[in-house]
Amino acid sequence: MSIRATTFLGGTASNVTVGKVAHGLMMMTWTPNPVPDEQCFEAIKAGVDALPSGTKMFLNAGEFYGHNLTTTNLEMIARFFEKYPDYVDKTFLSVKGGLKPGTMALPDGSPANLRRSVELINEKLRGTKRLDLFQSARVDPNVPVEESIRTLVELKNEGKLDHIGMSECKADTLRRGNAVHPITAVEIEVSPWEYGEEAKKVISTAEELGIAVIAYSPLGHGFLTGQIKRPEDFPEGDFRRTIPRFQGDNFKYNLAIVDALTAIAGSKNVTSTQLSIAWVASLGKHVIPLPGSSHAKRTRENCAGGDIELSTEDIKEINSVISATEVKGGRYAHQTYLWG
Repeated sequence: MSIRATTFLGGTASNVTVGKVAHGLMMMTWTPNPVPDEQCFEAIKAGVDALPSGTKMFLNAGEFYGHNLTTTNLEMIARFFEKYPDYVDKTFLSVKGGLKPGTMALPDGSPANLRRSVELINEKLRGTKRLDLFQSARVDPNVPVEESIRTLVELKNEGKLDHIGMSECKADTLRRGNAVHPITAVEIEVSPWEYGEEAKKVISTAEELGIAVIAYSPLGHGFLTGQIKRPEDFPEGDFRRTIPRFQGDNFKYNLAIVDALTAIAGSKNVTSTQLSIAWVASLGKHVIPLPGSSHAKRTRENCAGGDIELSTEDIKEINSVISATEVKGGRYAHQTYLWG
């Protein structure tokens, strides 16, 4: 399989060509039973191998993407690059960090904590791969974003990271951060069931400022694939069981949008997964869907979604489903620091 669709990153990485669909690595290790290394490695390689020569795969990892918030995600990635050094230059590694140690959602954008986070990430990567991009996973309301970005500039100047990103921020916050130093990418949640006014503002502002948008959970944490039929389909210990949208009556109600999108996908002879990814990709040249995958077959399916060209009528039909379907339940159990 070969993929045609590519795009560029922004800010100081505007010369970097990446695949139109990125690859999220979170669920390889953020589980009580981490996926076996070789399965992870084959899933990563599948996406990279499908790209045109000279194009990098955008990989998204996290300092805390391990069971009980450990660094097992980074350790797995280090083992991958040790075993497959030829893939180092074929990938662009983004890592989220900057949370208060031991917490899942409490941001700490202080200079001391950002330095701790970046240095820990590099320690766990063991020199196998440069930290291409660092993002604070949330915006700390107690530290001016300008101060946090200035700290990251210092770390960049020390050679500890190459590019600076932001995550879960408002459009105005993105503009403030970019005024201190060019932002390469901003990561926000975007999917057919998560496309509100603030997301639209961030996408528009990012386009104006020349920043890539990394659109995470384009498949609604797997819900929009149509493979999840009941809450029990999420494994025991899976964090998705804590998400209000997947609980009780909310789950049953929200199946309506899945059914509607599945019908559209069937009429186009593509999978529901590919339809959702193609729709997110259609939101702009600078918008890069970020689905996760732990299986090579799934990675190839995801990447192929970026090559699907939706017609004006297709997009109109999908948008009509989105506007007509109310989604019930919050994005996360911890809503406090979203859109910082």
